[in-house]
Amino acid sequence: MPLSAAIFDLDGVIVDTVPIHFKAWQRMFGEYGKAFTFDDYKRKVDGIPRMDGARAVLTELTEEELKTAAAKKQSYFIEALGNEDVPTYETTIKLIDDLLADGIKVAVISSSKNCPDILKRIGLYERLDTVISGSDIKRGKPDPEIFLMAAQRLYTSPDESLVFEDAVLGVKAAMNAGMKCVGIDRYGDPRRLSGANIIVSDLDEVDLAKLKALF
Repeated sequence: MPLSAAIFDLDGVIVDTVPIHFKAWQRMFGEYGKAFTFDDYKRKVDGIPRMDGARAVLTELTEEELKTAAAKKQSYFIEALGNEDVPTYETTIKLIDDLLADGIKVAVISSSKNCPDILKRIGLYERLDTVISGSDIKRGKPDPEIFLMAAQRLYTSPDESLVFEDAVLGVKAAMNAGMKCVGIDRYGDPRRLSGANIIVSDLDEVDLAKLKALF
């Protein structure tokens, strides 16, 4: 089957909002007396919905209390985002442009409900074929729901779709969806993304020919 659709995760793949997310999580968890390191971020909350992230650390809280905690994290993230530019990975933007020019459909997905606003801020939203955010899904990664929904909206099948992910649970979700996956190792630890078809440190290491050769 040919490559007909490319599905990009947002945080850590297109935009470098990971430091902003980490500081927001750390600030919120600190209010509950929880120490929270960047290693905790990578293992427990990276790439999943806010409620799931809050639940992974604040195990003693009720669902209502978790909603409050998750809302605090969101407010801290929005506060920081409003005060800073959104850094982008230009190599990813270039690859998206190349894919679109070649007639390959492109989706951007994120477990974050902030996804559409961030894409609009960086001028990418209107160029995409579809966008799926945390507002559209019921189950977080490693459940494949978000990737299967993207394929459905792009009118393509999982075996014609290629996922670009930097998170462990994101790679697992792509595998669970039956899709091929490019793992982007931003942390110097490629073993954590084992299961991806290709693992790179940045998307300047691949081109259309290399991606199409996966299919």
